[in-house]
Amino acid sequence: MKDPHLEDSLFGDEPERRPEHAAAQPPPRNRREHREHVDYGDPFDEEPRQPRRWIPIVIALALVVGGGGIALKTLGLGVPSLSLGSSDEGDYSGEGHGSAEVKVSKGDTGYDIGASLADAGVVKSASTFAAVFGADPEAAKVRPGTYAMRKEMSSSSALALMLDPSSRQNGGVTIPEGLWASEIFERLSKATGQPVADYKKVKSADLGLPAGAEGNMEGYLFPSTYEFSDDESASDQLKRMVTEFEKQVKPLGISPAEMHRTVTIASIVQSESPGGQDDDKVARVILNRMQDGGETAGKLQMDSSIHFALKKRGTITTSDQDRAVKSPYNTYEEQGLPPGPISNPGLAALKAASNPAEGDWIYFVTVNPETGQTKFATDKNGHDANVREFQAWCKKNDGKC
Repeated sequence: MKDPHLEDSLFGDEPERRPEHAAAQPPPRNRREHREHVDYGDPFDEEPRQPRRWIPIVIALALVVGGGGIALKTLGLGVPSLSLGSSDEGDYSGEGHGSAEVKVSKGDTGYDIGASLADAGVVKSASTFAAVFGADPEAAKVRPGTYAMRKEMSSSSALALMLDPSSRQNGGVTIPEGLWASEIFERLSKATGQPVADYKKVKSADLGLPAGAEGNMEGYLFPSTYEFSDDESASDQLKRMVTEFEKQVKPLGISPAEMHRTVTIASIVQSESPGGQDDDKVARVILNRMQDGGETAGKLQMDSSIHFALKKRGTITTSDQDRAVKSPYNTYEEQGLPPGPISNPGLAALKAASNPAEGDWIYFVTVNPETGQTKFATDKNGHDANVREFQAWCKKNDGKC
């Protein structure tokens, strides 16, 4: 927390945690077309023979068994499996060794996957894998993506590994805590290939927001790692994030009447507490400030709210010009909380906002932005001393404040 007459900022932006990967989807393999010949008899016979209708049935069954159930299952379809025997092409035994990567594309059949596995040296035979794939009802749960496999695995071991979520290497997008909705749109677009404009067009009313959200999705897009299928729209993706928010917040017991206020406080805590170790104390400062009629006159004076109003990233500090911006989110000018959340907070910040620490602090400042070390004060003299410590750090770390 800083005094409005000081041109230092207190907290920086939360760093990104993990890069996200968007899986490239190669075109599906061509499927073979099978044709059978039917003998309809000799036209010169005195009594024409009836067509031998059992012949194509026998041939079709032979193709299914011999090919290991090539067409029985396609990814994304819950087709019942048949009990099929392994092909005569053989199989490896055991769990395999070494490592290999195999890509599964949307629309791949069991045989397609088996061929990719065989090409990578994971299984011995595409047909044998297809037979195992076709006989296992769980096989339909294999999703498109890149899988970390091992060399020379038995077909059953290979399928079991692909059904283990930890083997799937891509397809997810990580949304870190503290981003604005506009920044989340950009990350989702980069990961899924859907235009940013599609996310901007989504109406908050379509997302199933909690009643307390007051129709505002900002603050309710829960930070996590998500895997989205190709057929999920921008609206579907954002709705899943809102659903995850409700799931995570439910155990906290926040009433609908307090939801918007709590999430707004949590969003400030998320933006102002760099390391997260003092979230509950920062939440208490926010509450104390709103009730303070003395030194702070009920003004939060949060630089993070200025950054949100200006949609400005990249600096810790704010200037006099920044703090003069005309916006309801300017907590240097306006008393109390801003009209809504200024970021999308994670669970720790939400917990802190719903259960703040006990204390009478009305100031805080992160004296070392690299470590997140934060000092709290109950009066301006103590705060000024902490600010000088912060300014000394900035002088030693030119360009980081």
